[in-house]
Amino acid sequence: MIKRLTLLWAFLIFMENNKGQIISIGGGGFGRNPNKPTIEEYIVNQSNTSKPNILFIPTASAEDKGYTVNFYKAFGQFNTSLSVLNFFQRTPRLDSLINKQDIIYVGGGNTKSMIAVWKEWKLDKLLHKAYSRGAVLCGVSAGAICWFEKGITDSWASNLNIMDCLSLLPGTCCPHYDSEADRRPIVHKLIENDTISDCYASEDGSAIHFDNGQLKATISFYKDSKSYLIKKTNNKIVEDELSSIDIS
Repeated sequence: MIKRLTLLWAFLIFMENNKGQIISIGGGGFGRNPNKPTIEEYIVNQSNTSKPNILFIPTASAEDKGYTVNFYKAFGQFNTSLSVLNFFQRTPRLDSLINKQDIIYVGGGNTKSMIAVWKEWKLDKLLHKAYSRGAVLCGVSAGAICWFEKGITDSWASNLNIMDCLSLLPGTCCPHYDSEADRRPIVHKLIENDTISDCYASEDGSAIHFDNGQLKATISFYKDSKSYLIKKTNNKIVEDELSSIDIS
């Protein structure tokens, strides 16, 4: 009995520490140009499967059909098995669908509405389980920030806001750091006011790759695109540029 309990305890510790990968994309990718799947190829290569199952979740864009077509165009250029999760048609059995995915890609759009739908269907809990078993979770914009504790979002038409997300990764994330003029001042203000302690921020064409909860690499798939860790040091806002791998 003691031996069985010891083995069970060891297994539970392993499962707690055995986490997957998260690739947070600041902007760009197949939504804009499905014919040049640069970051998509990088994502496919992170799977330890020769023919990974990849699921696209376009909830944030209200399941835009053109976005889904672009997903198939981009990832279909590689040796993959592709599927899409739609909530506004007849929804499949989620546990069996999520459990067989090697890579899960979340599209951009309205983060607040997306997470509200997910929680109603309990998809948030299934994504936590997928991460714990080692799946590659990734996405752009809404699909970039949803994995963090908090994200900077334009889900409200009037202004940018900070909102609670899934908390698979600690801290806060902001996409589109160079392409939307109000992003940088809002991030600086939130840190200056101690609303948040720091923030990962990615320009369009840049992605931050986490492995087992730790920063692994920053990927530049547009020329000179950058990601930062922004924080306050000696009462000054400091933007630490993260060293990147150029795959553009």
